[in-house]
Amino acid sequence: MKILVLSWEFPPRLVGGIARHVAELYPELVKLGHEVHLITVEFGHAPMYEVVDGIRVHRVPVGHNHDFFQWIGNMNISMGHHGGKLMLEEGPFDLIHAHDWLVGDAAIALKHNFKVPLIATIHATEYGRYNGIYNDEHRYISGKEKDLVYNSWRVIVCSNYMRREVAWALNSPWDKVDVIYNGIRPEKKPRLHQFDAWNFRRRFAADDEKIVYYVGRMSYEKGVSVLLSAAPKVIWEMGGHVKFVIIGGGPTDHLKKAAWDIGIWHHCYFTGFMPEDDLHKFQAIANCAVFPSLYEPFGIVALESFAARVPVVVSDTGGLPEVVQHTKTGIVTWVNNYNSLAWGILEVLKNPGYAQWLVDNAYEDLERRFNWPKLALQTEDVYRRVVQERVQVAW
Repeated sequence: MKILVLSWEFPPRLVGGIARHVAELYPELVKLGHEVHLITVEFGHAPMYEVVDGIRVHRVPVGHNHDFFQWIGNMNISMGHHGGKLMLEEGPFDLIHAHDWLVGDAAIALKHNFKVPLIATIHATEYGRYNGIYNDEHRYISGKEKDLVYNSWRVIVCSNYMRREVAWALNSPWDKVDVIYNGIRPEKKPRLHQFDAWNFRRRFAADDEKIVYYVGRMSYEKGVSVLLSAAPKVIWEMGGHVKFVIIGGGPTDHLKKAAWDIGIWHHCYFTGFMPEDDLHKFQAIANCAVFPSLYEPFGIVALESFAARVPVVVSDTGGLPEVVQHTKTGIVTWVNNYNSLAWGILEVLKNPGYAQWLVDNAYEDLERRFNWPKLALQTEDVYRRVVQERVQVAW
């Protein structure tokens, strides 16, 4: 099969989780014998065309625009032009696969112009991010999501929770949606003996301090403020021997102020953006990963922690309870409840034997449910179904 993929992010351009998803799924599809052309956005000194792990990556110029929606419009025009050129010169293509609404206009136009079926992966919805649609910006984005879902032959989502959300929020027929989990490459995580772990650890905490960390965006839906509210109880119970490390770029002034006002400033370390190599090492030396999201379609950060062999505490929102099995592969706490979150963190910190048991189970679960070669086969099944159905209909 020849597949044209559209994604607004791809390494080295990293915005959210889509880049990693795309970069790790499609090499496995290439190994299965498919030809994959990916159109994405230019970034830094990355070549405009290169082959990455078998994926033929085409980067298109977009230019700078301070208005995000105008920038998205320009990106879709550029992707549409380049996609049309590719489909004429490299075609025929069997499928178009679009990742989220941001590339929807180009994908829909290519679908209609070339009569090639479109598949969409919906990674999150505007309705879910804000627990409702409240203003013109929300309505615009939600409308684009609905257009993409409507124009897609099939829709892929990352959790059963997201299947329900797409059906409800985007008016999609239930039987049009396939659930395929996200995956991870656990082999990329270093073990403690592979680097100077103790000296690296001392950059973040004293030797007698347990390290509890969050990594991700600093947006409201990620629940970092809930973690800060849970911290005083954890600090008290642990006799003060704990450090909360908050990792990620973006606006943190309000969170730093909250840590100061709560009285836990000296037990917090806001690192800002952390390079991937350092993050892999950091996860290896941490004692507990916490993801207290208020909304989370899947929670690939939990898989990252599984792979790094660090015990995980999450909230029971979205797809997280599907990824983390409570008291088996991690601790699941009540969403937006700092007392429950503090209890979960303490379960891990106070019971190292139990924490290790959770880690061992979680690592085994990666191979069982979150293995990219297996997930690529599930994706291939969706592709084959669409191609077979396309042959049987007049466009």
